[in-house]
Amino acid sequence: MLSYGIDRILQLLPHRYPFLLVDRVLEASEDGSRLVAVKNVTASEPYFQGHFPGNPIMPGVLQIEAMAQAAGLMYMGSAAALGPDAAAADSFDTILMSVDGAKFRRIVRPGDQLRIETTLVSRKGRIGKAVGRITVDGNPAAECTMMFMLAPRKRQ
Repeated sequence: MLSYGIDRILQLLPHRYPFLLVDRVLEASEDGSRLVAVKNVTASEPYFQGHFPGNPIMPGVLQIEAMAQAAGLMYMGSAAALGPDAAAADSFDTILMSVDGAKFRRIVRPGDQLRIETTLVSRKGRIGKAVGRITVDGNPAAECTMMFMLAPRKRQ
């Protein structure tokens, strides 16, 4: 099992503040089939200004995005998962294609730490399918199934 911090995350994902929603990878299987990451939810997140004033709640869509970013890290962080594309991993991004069965089980608030777990279900060429789950203090918070693809990264 591998683990890594923000420097490696920034190498693998194109996301930056305020849209980077993974703080640390605790566990990553070497074959790219499983990843566990964390996101520390803080009161200074910009979306809390409007969602909702006096009652800050992390939007469900951002919880899905956190799972999608973790799935991208799972996929991009493994030479085994990338196969022949591994040498050019920084030339690709993982693009979310679909989300199925999204469920939200608890409200996420400032001070919570999301434990984000992703598991690869299938891979065919540059298309992958993964299950994502978020827990807070061991309690289910959100889950979904995602499909994503490797797409060539466009340079500016």
